[in-house]
Amino acid sequence: MLKMEGIDKQFPGVKALDQAEFRLTRGTVHALLGENGAGKSTLMKCLFGIYKKDAGTIYYEGVPINFASPRDALNSGVAMVHQELNQVLRRSVMENMWLGRFPMSGPFVSARKMNEDTKRIFGDLGIDVDPKEIIGDLSVSRRQMVEIAKAVSYNAKILVLDEPTSSLTDNEVEHLFRIMKKLTATGVGIIYISHRLDEILRISDVVTIMRDGQWIATRGVADITTDEIIKLMVNRDLSHRFPPKHNAPGEVLLQVKNVSGKYEPACHDVSFDLRAGEILGVAGLVGSRRTELLSTLFGANAKEAGEVLLRGKRIHNKKPEDATKQGFAYLTEERRATGIFPQMNVTFNSIIANAKKYGKLLLKGGLMNHDADWVIESIKVKTPSRRTQIKSLSGGNQQKVIIGRWLLTKPDILLLDEPTRGIDVGAKYEIYQLILELAGQGKAVLMVSSEMPELLGICDRILVMSGGRLSGIVERGKDFGGIGGEQETIMRLAAQYV
Repeated sequence: MLKMEGIDKQFPGVKALDQAEFRLTRGTVHALLGENGAGKSTLMKCLFGIYKKDAGTIYYEGVPINFASPRDALNSGVAMVHQELNQVLRRSVMENMWLGRFPMSGPFVSARKMNEDTKRIFGDLGIDVDPKEIIGDLSVSRRQMVEIAKAVSYNAKILVLDEPTSSLTDNEVEHLFRIMKKLTATGVGIIYISHRLDEILRISDVVTIMRDGQWIATRGVADITTDEIIKLMVNRDLSHRFPPKHNAPGEVLLQVKNVSGKYEPACHDVSFDLRAGEILGVAGLVGSRRTELLSTLFGANAKEAGEVLLRGKRIHNKKPEDATKQGFAYLTEERRATGIFPQMNVTFNSIIANAKKYGKLLLKGGLMNHDADWVIESIKVKTPSRRTQIKSLSGGNQQKVIIGRWLLTKPDILLLDEPTRGIDVGAKYEIYQLILELAGQGKAVLMVSSEMPELLGICDRILVMSGGRLSGIVERGKDFGGIGGEQETIMRLAAQYV
């Protein structure tokens, strides 16, 4: 169906693609793998008409093509679901589904037909979402399923899925896989970009590995192992998935007593202690209000009841500025929407949480550059320069800049919401090392993650949320019958109030 040969793409200071190649066969799932910055998404954006390639040829069903725009690609039967969702949040689900191609009744948009067509597609795919609901009111996972349904609605022959399961529950992942099998059975070719190697080996027929913008290998899934994939991706052995733990939890730093958020969705009656030097994981299913717990502690969501004590003294984080002054730092789940300033450079994104340090009317440019260089060097951010727009960096390097931004505020308590979401195995390892180093320095870490191995791999204890409430705390290393037993215990607690 698709053949891409000799594809080059250059950005200022970065050669993103270097003679890259890719082939897709009808009715197959072809996984595209590589570290962040390997060129996977860039290659697909060249196919989809978002970027104009500098060299090379793309053949679609045997014919050379150059899509001038995403609309051109969609109209030709090529659809792409991006890792970072691009939706009009204050409009309805059905308006987002048919944006740019509204069904008309004379000179007017036909809301009735839009509703019926959306229901029909959702029915075919087994998606339980009200077409008239405001899309911004949905969870990230349900918005992701809407975006997948939108791509399917174009009757695409080629479907590109970029990290489609990064915010889905296990049940939703199974649902997505059923949709994919249904599509491939009709001859649709699916290009599947993911860092979850267990999923890759299960759902894919073929894998292609990229590194540094170049094609490295293409293999049948039956002919390659997870260890071989990782070695081809990172060009080195990763004998251990997680770094060794050397942090030692000390005295209680933060006490949370019967805290409830004011505005729904909210956490309810949550109590726990967090120790200096401890990594406390937060597990739970989608809708368990893990994010709402962190945002309430940080003052981004008002607290209705309960109290928070820092070093034994009651504190009131009524807004994020209060929390920052108290030594809190908050890494949000949605990097693009609430993390980075995409149009600004690495320097701006590094220093913005500490802005008052650099003056009011006359900014201290030298100090700003010094601190940005510290972030780049100390956390090993791969960037051409501190003046590079952050949106051109890989997801893993964007995440490192945000972590560095908060480290400049010298926090004592780090609230991390899905810190490795959408990040490859190599960059994940580096972020795990960073988190463990911070805990080793006596900082307290409260970390939300949807990846069970991650929680069990680096956390000291795991707080389990269900239905907005604390359903239990699992201590790492206690006898639950091994890792499998710990996972079973956590899942049972996560389903307690569902």
